[in-house]
Amino acid sequence: MGGRLKAAESWNEQTMDSSGKYVRYTNEQVEALERVYHECPKPSSIRRHQLIKESPILANIEPKQIKVWFQNRRCREKQRKEASRLVSVNAKLTALNKLLMEENERLAKHTSQLTLENHALRQQLPGLPLTDGRHRLSSQNALKKEGAVNGGDESSTQGGICVRIHGQAGVASTDTSCDSAVTGGLPHRLTPQHSPRDTSPAGLLAIAEETLTDFLAKATGTAVDWIQLPGMKPGPDAIGIIAISHGCVGIAARACGLVALDASKVTEVLKDRPAWQQDCRRMEVLGVLPTANGGTIELLYTQMYAPTTLASARDYCTLRYTTILEDGNLVICERSLIGGQNGPPMPPVQSFVRGEMFPSGYLIRPSDGGGCIIHVVDHYDNERWSVPEVLRPLYESPAVLAQRSTIAALRHLRRLASEESGEGNPRNGQHPVVLRTLSQRLAKGFKNAVNGFGDDGWVSTVSDGLEDVSVMLNATPKSMEGQIASDKLLYSLGGGILCAKASMLLQNVSPSLLIGFLREHRSEWADFDIDANVATSFRSNGNSYARGGGVSHVQLPLPLAHSGEHGEILEVVKLEGHSSVQHMVLSRDSFLLQLCSGIDENAVGASAQLIFAPVDVALAEDIPLLPSGFCVSPIDASVVGGFDLDRTLDLASTLEGGSDLRLNGDTKSNGTSGQMRSVLTIAFQFAYEVHTRETCAVMARQYVRTVVASVQRVAMALAPSRAPAPLRQAPSNPDAISLVRHVLSSYRLHLALDLTRPENRGDEALFKAFWHHTDAIVCCAWKGMPEFVFANRSGLEMFETTTSSLQDLDWDKTLNENECELSYTTFTQVLQQDYCSLPAGVRMSSTGRTTTYERALAWKVLDDNEAVECIAFLFINWSFVT
Repeated sequence: MGGRLKAAESWNEQTMDSSGKYVRYTNEQVEALERVYHECPKPSSIRRHQLIKESPILANIEPKQIKVWFQNRRCREKQRKEASRLVSVNAKLTALNKLLMEENERLAKHTSQLTLENHALRQQLPGLPLTDGRHRLSSQNALKKEGAVNGGDESSTQGGICVRIHGQAGVASTDTSCDSAVTGGLPHRLTPQHSPRDTSPAGLLAIAEETLTDFLAKATGTAVDWIQLPGMKPGPDAIGIIAISHGCVGIAARACGLVALDASKVTEVLKDRPAWQQDCRRMEVLGVLPTANGGTIELLYTQMYAPTTLASARDYCTLRYTTILEDGNLVICERSLIGGQNGPPMPPVQSFVRGEMFPSGYLIRPSDGGGCIIHVVDHYDNERWSVPEVLRPLYESPAVLAQRSTIAALRHLRRLASEESGEGNPRNGQHPVVLRTLSQRLAKGFKNAVNGFGDDGWVSTVSDGLEDVSVMLNATPKSMEGQIASDKLLYSLGGGILCAKASMLLQNVSPSLLIGFLREHRSEWADFDIDANVATSFRSNGNSYARGGGVSHVQLPLPLAHSGEHGEILEVVKLEGHSSVQHMVLSRDSFLLQLCSGIDENAVGASAQLIFAPVDVALAEDIPLLPSGFCVSPIDASVVGGFDLDRTLDLASTLEGGSDLRLNGDTKSNGTSGQMRSVLTIAFQFAYEVHTRETCAVMARQYVRTVVASVQRVAMALAPSRAPAPLRQAPSNPDAISLVRHVLSSYRLHLALDLTRPENRGDEALFKAFWHHTDAIVCCAWKGMPEFVFANRSGLEMFETTTSSLQDLDWDKTLNENECELSYTTFTQVLQQDYCSLPAGVRMSSTGRTTTYERALAWKVLDDNEAVECIAFLFINWSFVT
């Protein structure tokens, strides 16, 4: 180290010019040059001559020698950064190698333990009485039926006490009743019954120690079966080693990585969850109890945002235990407190569904090379039964949990470490803390608009008869409490805030691809007159919403264009042009502060969002923000990656030309449908005055409908197209149109989601959207036995028939032997419960070809008099078996 310092000092004193001669510099000259270098590392020739004139101390140095000094200085800086990067990479690789060796050792011990247990069981088998295999099978079936009657858990009664065996290894509970709660025909998840715990300090400490043991078994042990998260490749540039659960109660995710922060800083950051997790709305510390070993027990109440308008938000009542282990490692572990089980009861909160957190937390281990190795474990049960079935993957996918919480913790820590080291800081004068604060305020402001909590002052308006877009008003400053004081200026307009929002189902389009296109081609969905006038009204208390102007947009590198991790881009979009309103010209340029994230993310469960808000040119941490935008969340747990961007060749010109929306990407043959489903959430906010509230509400609702139609058109263009079926033309008779209208309205009635979203709500548009739906939709009447009635084009392709021949197709001939009984049971279940979900299965076409599908939905179709008209089936992602 000393040799390097001496070499650096001698380099500062002398350098070689272009002729090969060494030129000596005094310390005063070096200081003057260093000051200029920090201001401008690469000065121009004019600047170098000016420097010699302004600094008499440099008068005896030629401009060419000054140029060489700056070249050498830049070279040394580059070498220093490269050496620092290599040291960092080496530290990461060393830490990762240590983690992998520890994981390998744990797995080897677990394998040895399982081998010994297997050997012991084999030795016990000869002493057990042998029974006929058929008798054992029938006994198991009887137990399964008995378990289904008792709420789906396998159970047996011994001495009047029902012993339920739950899916989690090592969890068993006793209960004096075997009754299960059923609401609307759907069984609720049965929570294990525990005897009440002591809530005294000693009792809470016992709960905390138990939580610590369970957490460590997940963080460094094999209490949960972990598998690597698809799409996350380990390496020096990776966020860490990411794993998700497989087959445990609830959903769980685990991450392990190295961050260049000390343990105390990491502890402080991770305990402040609302500061780093965008989904966390609020966290309150209800009580604090210090422990004798220097630890801390805290009782917490936490609220989490819902990701879409179609589901309720979640809240948790938890106990958090912070302590230092004997080996010097620091632990923050947490678990839910259930009233009557192990803590004081917490009454339910309106607009929230109470979730359960199983032992989770953070293990912080100081690293030999500096920084800390962080183990993160998240384990939840988010009560998926409370959301529509099509959205349940958002609540039952460990990959989604990993992206939203587990990986987010490591990303935030790495971002803080980068800020402290000065790496990646923008050169536009903006402090990284300001950029991070602006990003978080945009994201949370959008989530507040999507959720519309009543305690923030949001109230619903009267619908215009269509339920596709909801409008809410906020005329009080409640939502600004606890936030930056300048946000309350939004209410100085004399009115309030209006939010129009909607959710829609997308198919065959990756979230990153769609959001990337919406960002790059704003003209395909945005009305720039509304954008500009909203920005103007936000500044000047005006509310004139012009339409149809010629406003364009550019993305400014200044004053802000910052790229962070996770493909996050914070930028300023300038709206420039003129309004189409006669005698009206925009008085000055309008700007949008825009956050785009997730466009470079291809891992399973990753969402993407585009959020923007009108701002002035001068950016500050406390500027008022009114965020609007889009968020796309995948709802298929098996989805991996996205589509190549070259699918969008000349997409913008295709859309503008109004021609047939076809791409040059790969298309699927043999009737294969797409492999990706996601939910798009849209929320647009507007400032209004009291006398313009009704006009603003009508404008906002219509504008969001226009945006929805445009985005759907873009999504259809981005999705791989399917070859048309010329022999299967769409019928145009009124009966078919009426049936389609009933099918779509019943789907929304039962599942609270639109199956299709045409550009307008007319019967012809609805029928066209139904007919061209990529998944197979088949309608069947029940007349003692099923009979085919109608199908869309994809359904006809699946069964290889035509509209006229469909009714002659025998239902039973489309089933294999294993699914005949299940098929008839499905009709009974749908008639009783309105709808049901079916697992993956097979069907036979009219020509005898085998067709497979990933899953299916069946729902009861009601006519205008609410009488049962037929049963509709939706076969998702079907394909022929070749």
